[in-house]
Amino acid sequence: MAKSPDQTIYVLNGPNLNLLGTREPETYGHATLADVEKLCADTAAQFGLRADCRQSNREGELVDFIHEAHARKAAGIIINAGGYSHTSIALHDALKAVAIPTVEVHISNIHARESFRHHSFTAKAAIAVLCGFGIDGYRLAINGLAAKIGVKAVGAGSKA
Repeated sequence: MAKSPDQTIYVLNGPNLNLLGTREPETYGHATLADVEKLCADTAAQFGLRADCRQSNREGELVDFIHEAHARKAAGIIINAGGYSHTSIALHDALKAVAIPTVEVHISNIHARESFRHHSFTAKAAIAVLCGFGIDGYRLAINGLAAKIGVKAVGAGSKA
């Protein structure tokens, strides 16, 4: 049986993340987007949550996903907006408008890279930011989000 909407977290991945595993493996590693999605699904399940994983190379579609998360009363959002993190006021505004607890994730340490990556518009709309942990940052983000929204691991007196 499907989880109710309030037990769903949206995991949103932005441009070029569909190329994980082949794109600049020295920076992003060898894990694929499918590996990220499995990691998110498995981690969310530990809390009785469901990860609804989406990827788009289009900014407007990511905004639509955020609006959909609001309409469906999602419990939270994990977002790796990729390059849009550093440029998109539209994504920032969408996240602020829906007021869903959001954690921003970056696979690489954006602060150890080019200076234009040091600023994130989307981070200003998030409750937390993780960067530099590789794809394990997604697991950490889900754990942190679950703690923030008061959901405990299944079997540990969980809310879910």
